Formats: sequence, structure tokens, C-alpha cells
Amino acid sequence: MNRKPFAKKSFGQNFLVDPKYVQRIVDSLALNAEDTVVEIGAGRGALTEMLLEKAGKVFAIEFDRDLIPILRQEFGSFSNFELVEADALFLDFTALVPRDKKAKLVANLPYNISTAILQRLIEHRWAFSEMILMFQREVVHRITAKPGNTDRGFLTLLVESSFNAVKLFDVPGKAFNPSPDVTSSIVRLVPIDSGIADEKLFRKLVSQGFMQKRKNLSNNFKSTLPEGNQLLTNLGIDPNRRAETLTLSEWMSFANAVSQRSTPHR
Repeated sequence: MNRKPFAKKSFGQNFLVDPKYVQRIVDSLALNAEDTVVEIGAGRGALTEMLLEKAGKVFAIEFDRDLIPILRQEFGSFSNFELVEADALFLDFTALVPRDKKAKLVANLPYNISTAILQRLIEHRWAFSEMILMFQREVVHRITAKPGNTDRGFLTLLVESSFNAVKLFDVPGKAFNPSPDVTSSIVRLVPIDSGIADEKLFRKLVSQGFMQKRKNLSNNFKSTLPEGNQLLTNLGIDPNRRAETLTLSEWMSFANAVSQRSTPHR
């Protein structure tokens, strides 16, 4: 038997080894033989093996050259297995998945690039019917934070405007090898169309609004959007509120008001 490679700190690798949590993650996908699954970071194949048993097609994405030959040896004989040697940060998921068939996505994301990959997935979300993702628990708290919660920030609104997000369960550090000093959480993301007319402007405003979280909206927009106070007031939003207190709907209304104003300041 080939010796399995050690996890690489440079890749932020922590391999999921507890079969109980492997089972729970796969069960969350509710797979059948008609489903296509994309797995980001196949690693040693703990999830891959079970996915192949249940799904009609599995695209296993792996960037670590030391793991690629192991995955080929273990699963190359499966007719529904396809190994994609690529960096998920730069992969075109819309080209990977057939246009007439949305896939399900699953990933145990490395902590050091999890938010970067999430932003990539937001861009390509329409290739998927749902995503089951593992993040550090604090990241899931941020993703799912409600208005008024101090964990709410730019990432929250980015996700909230793109998905319905539901936390499913926690995964303890001892379920991994090596064991991280943090707890992970599983979240389900289902793509939505929020109806935002100008996503670029929306994200720019939200980013500016959260630039200094302890300051209110009036202060954060003072230099970049002088008419911001009046626009907010016209919408019934107190400029003295902090960014984390606004709902997605209020942010969308503000973005529309900025877009429609007579004198652009972009």
C-alpha cells in the first residue's frame, strides 16, 4: 500500500478522516444517479469515494501534484470519475459543467483561501443547483450574520445577495488529520437572483459602508459620496446607523438610488 502524503501547510491542507462526518456531508447533497457533482480539493479521496458510489458523474478538482497520482490510482477505473488538475481559484466552472445540466458542488475549503474561492463561486454560481461547503466556523458566522449582528460585513452581503445560506452542522478539529485548533462548519448555499441591477456598484457601496465598521454610514460615505446622507434620508434610512444594521433590501434600495442620481460620482 502506498504511503499517503502528509498535509502541506502551504496549501492549508487538513484532511477529513472521520467517516461519520464524511457520511453527513455526502448525505447533505441528497445524491442520485442523475446528479453531477463537482468536488473542490479531492485530497486523499475520503469524500470522492462515497460521491462516486452515489452520483452519476464526479468531477474531482485537485491542485496538489503529489495527490493527483494517488487519486488516479484509487479512482481511475471508475467510469463516472474525472480528475481535473487545476487551481479552483482560476477554474471556469461554467465550462466544466454542461450548460443544460446544473451540478452540485461540495468542498472542504482550505482556510487560507476559502473566502477567495467563495468569491469565485459567486461569479459562477449559476453552474450549480446547490453548494455544500466547509469553512472555519467563524467564517460561517459571518456568512449567515443577520442585520444588527457585529459579525455582519461585506462578505455577508456578498453571499446574501447571491445565495440562500443555511448552516447545517459543525465539524470538530479531531475529525481531521492534522487536527486544526479551530472548529469547522458546513453550510448549504443555494443560488438566487437578488434582482440587483448594478452588482458592481452594489458591491462598491457595501465595501465602502463597511470600510470602518465602528463608524456610521454618514462618516464612511462622507468623502466618496457627499450626497449620501440625503439619499439615505430619502429612503427612510438614518445616516447615523452602522452598516451592519442595514438589511439586504435597504442596501439594494440605496444602490438603486445612487445609480439613478442625476450627477454620477463613480
